[in-house]
Amino acid sequence: MMSVTPIAAFQDNYIWLIQSDDNPRVAVVDPGDARPVMEALESRGLTLDTILITHHHQDHTGGLPELIERYQPRVVGPHNPAVHGIDERVGDGDSFRLQGRLFEVMEVPGHTLDHIAFVSSGMPGLLFCGDTLFSGGCGRLFEGTPEQMHHSLSRLAALPEETLVFPAHEYTLANLAFASAAEPNNPARDTLNAECEQLRSLGRPTLPTLIGREKQINPFLRSDEVALQRHLEQEGRLSAPSGQEDSPLAAFTALRQWKDNF
Repeated sequence: MMSVTPIAAFQDNYIWLIQSDDNPRVAVVDPGDARPVMEALESRGLTLDTILITHHHQDHTGGLPELIERYQPRVVGPHNPAVHGIDERVGDGDSFRLQGRLFEVMEVPGHTLDHIAFVSSGMPGLLFCGDTLFSGGCGRLFEGTPEQMHHSLSRLAALPEETLVFPAHEYTLANLAFASAAEPNNPARDTLNAECEQLRSLGRPTLPTLIGREKQINPFLRSDEVALQRHLEQEGRLSAPSGQEDSPLAAFTALRQWKDNF
């Protein structure tokens, strides 16, 4: 049995800790800071076996040097020479085993050009998506294009609906506030928002989420919805339809531009 628990870092990062059964050798995803990882390992009597890296940003890689020096773990990450310490560089379609479970690599550029995600086999599947997909939102486009991010999100949305999604940030309530502006009439989103407000009031994470849930409430996965497109038109953020202009990509681009300044 594989368990996944969050290690809080910085203001809103989650470093995901992966453990199979009672095996004391564990993995972490995107350790931007070594200190909370080492504290979690030492308090639980665990040792670090593997690190997964989704992209090069410092808040996802900053802890690598100290963790490598202390534990000598296997490090799996993207084909980006700027990230030092990776000893197993992987790309789209590659696969590897982690604690007995098969993981597949998906290239999901948009937030950055080197961004990858890790998807496990099993029931349910597990998706570690870094800063590509958030609950209720998606990553800002620092390096990629709207076309790239839209394609990346479409690939993630095609995963089984019961797939558990582990983003790297606690952005849910802020994202749902934007989702409410982008698609006002969405009861499923309103229900989730109330649940997440309760969780945060108790100091608990709103994550993981589910692919199926995100397809119901996340505007960035719903850019093909006519009602959402019409609302963007009413807000003056999307031109009235004329041929191919009224496309999911145009709606996605308008949403991302709106969210950047929301």
